[in-house]
Amino acid sequence: MIRVLVAEDQAIVRNGLKMIIEQDKDIQVVAAAENGKEVLSLLEKTIVDIVLMDIRMPIMDGLEATKRIRQQFPRIKILILTTFNDEEYAIQAFQEGANGFLLKTTDSFTLVNSIKSCLSGGISIHDQVAAKLMPKLLKKESNYERSSSQTIDLTKREIEIVKRIGQGKTNKEISSELLLSVGTIKNQITQILAKLELRDRTQLAIYAVRNDYI
Repeated sequence: MIRVLVAEDQAIVRNGLKMIIEQDKDIQVVAAAENGKEVLSLLEKTIVDIVLMDIRMPIMDGLEATKRIRQQFPRIKILILTTFNDEEYAIQAFQEGANGFLLKTTDSFTLVNSIKSCLSGGISIHDQVAAKLMPKLLKKESNYERSSSQTIDLTKREIEIVKRIGQGKTNKEISSELLLSVGTIKNQITQILAKLELRDRTQLAIYAVRNDYI
């Protein structure tokens, strides 16, 4: 069972999301919060797999909450769900450790699939946000990208894995395509992150785009 915490300041939206999500028999909303501070408090005493996080909330917004969750509860996935189609919000959310960024206009099928994808190691980005986000990511420079691309050589297998991560594929999908075990893929990704001095899968996906692996 996938255990979800819904962070949303509007009660009617929280209730609606709960109804939509729980149409899938494998997903259960185990907690709900009105702001980021309440999210952190609930995570101290509730077993949660993924937080469905709004951005604009009182007391503590979703971006600050995402940052603190990543620091305090690193295993928990975070899927941003917002009304704001703003690439700067998306960039900041991913920098703080979010695993996906969707707009509230998304359909229920996509929402449920995105929850499952994030838990499997995938990255979900609403297509309207991606259309704005990707050009900026391609132009945006960073120290880790420059140093890695100039001095680090990846093996053929590592490149194949990086390509698929850039395409948003899960470890299971990658293992199926490359005929390797999921455990091997996980180990390879850990080694790639260490080699490139990247923090997480999101940075690796951005690296793949910037270096024309996809």
